[in-house]
Amino acid sequence: QVQLVESGGGLVQAGDSLRLSCTASGRSFSSYAMGWFRQQSGKEREFVAVISRSGGDKYYADSVKGRFTISRDNAKNTITLQMNSLKPEDTAVYYCAGRASAVVATPTRYDYWGRGTQVTVSS
Repeated sequence: QVQLVESGGGLVQAGDSLRLSCTASGRSFSSYAMGWFRQQSGKEREFVAVISRSGGDKYYADSVKGRFTISRDNAKNTITLQMNSLKPEDTAVYYCAGRASAVVATPTRYDYWGRGTQVTVSS
């Protein structure tokens, strides 16, 4: 089992950058595919970016492709989401999630979740 804690959210202006981090506790972090998902007010949780267990495969939602970068450091049990050129529509609670299997983009297939961190982008 793994426990996840996100950090790095905040209030920024459109065009700014923000870096989210997720730290995992527990063993065998490298056995988990990891991802970032977000939930906007009144909407379902959606896929943002996911990364394979080795970090070799990364997938992004079309809405963030070219602006966001996901990465992981298995030695430090962390994943990060570098968010550049932020837009007001990126405003959401961002969640880190993990699953002890191959990487997928569907949030319901992830077993472990952090509590989320709020990102607010003002226009």
